[in-house]
Amino acid sequence: MILSNPCNMYDYTLNFEDLTNKLFCTFTPMGELEEVLDNIQNDYTLSINKIFVLHVKSTNDYVCTYNLDPSSTTFPENTILVHRKKESNTLYTINALNELIKKLNGGVVDTSYKVNWQHYRNCILLTRQNELKQLNTRLFKILEL
Repeated sequence: MILSNPCNMYDYTLNFEDLTNKLFCTFTPMGELEEVLDNIQNDYTLSINKIFVLHVKSTNDYVCTYNLDPSSTTFPENTILVHRKKESNTLYTINALNELIKKLNGGVVDTSYKVNWQHYRNCILLTRQNELKQLNTRLFKILEL
């Protein structure tokens, strides 16, 4: 089953059939951060008992990243599924990765293209209306549950 969350501002479709060890990313303004964190902790089962909160410098919003238990069939509003490059702390969607490769590789999407992830250190790569967006982040806090 593939669900589309109409509340997302970025292009994204979520596939609930394979959620093993997936990283979720919930966007929120500062004024709603504590409510979102309480919601994640109280309404969902996390597979890893940590929530990382990142500050997005350009929008002054916050991003909560966490791993939901694979049995989850719902997720909070304004949430997308992302991948992470540990060596550079880069979060990205597959659509954004494809757009990045296309941009770096003369308009050609090539799955063997090697991205220099250090150029995208501490950021989130997303697409919005098929356009690549780079949101620079810094660690705000880590919640150990």
